[in-house]
Amino acid sequence: MEKPPKKLLVQVRELIRRKHYSIGAEQAYALWIKRYILFHNKRHPIDMGKPEIETFLTHLAVLKVSASTQNQAFNALLFLYHQVLNKDLPDTINASRAKKPKRLPTVITKEEARKVISAVMATDQLMTKILYGSGLRLMECLMLRVKYIDFEMNQIVVRDGRGMKDRVTLLPESVKPSLREHLENTSNRVGPSYLSNISG
Repeated sequence: MEKPPKKLLVQVRELIRRKHYSIGAEQAYALWIKRYILFHNKRHPIDMGKPEIETFLTHLAVLKVSASTQNQAFNALLFLYHQVLNKDLPDTINASRAKKPKRLPTVITKEEARKVISAVMATDQLMTKILYGSGLRLMECLMLRVKYIDFEMNQIVVRDGRGMKDRVTLLPESVKPSLREHLENTSNRVGPSYLSNISG
C-alpha cells in the first residue's frame, strides 16, 4: 500500500531544514505560504502562479505592511515555487510594493545600554551582554556552542549565520568572567568533557 503524499507545508519545512535555513526562516516561510493559500480560498499553489502572487503581494501593500515584511512573503513564495514545486515563474512579478521608509538608525549610548542590561532578569543578563557586545543576532546566540568560543583569541565563530555564511565576531573582555563561570557551572552538571574545546 502506497504512503499518502506529504502535506505541502511538511515538504516545505523538510526542504528548509535540509538546506540548513534558520529556524526563524522556516517559521516565517511556512506562515507566509499558509497565508497565501488561505487568501486564495485554499487553492493549491501548483494551480496558481504569477497573477495570484501579484494579487497577494498587492493585498499586503494595501494593508501597509513594511517593505521587509512584503519582501519576506515574496521570498517565501519564490522558495515554494522554485524549490518545492519545481515550477518556473516569470522573471518579473508586477505587484504594488510596500515603500521602505528612510530612517536614521537609533543608536543608544553605553550608559543607556547598561541601564537596559541591568533591567533584564539575572538569568538573561549574560545573553544580553553577549548580544550587545558581540553583535550576535538572537538566534545566533541561542544556537551558540562552546566549541565556537575562543577565550584566548577573544572571538566567537558564528556558524551558518544569515545567508548561510560563517563569520567571526568579538568576544568582549567584560563578558569573559561571567561566561567562564556560567560554563563551569554547566560543566559541573553535564560532565567535565563539556569544556574540552575551550581555548585559554
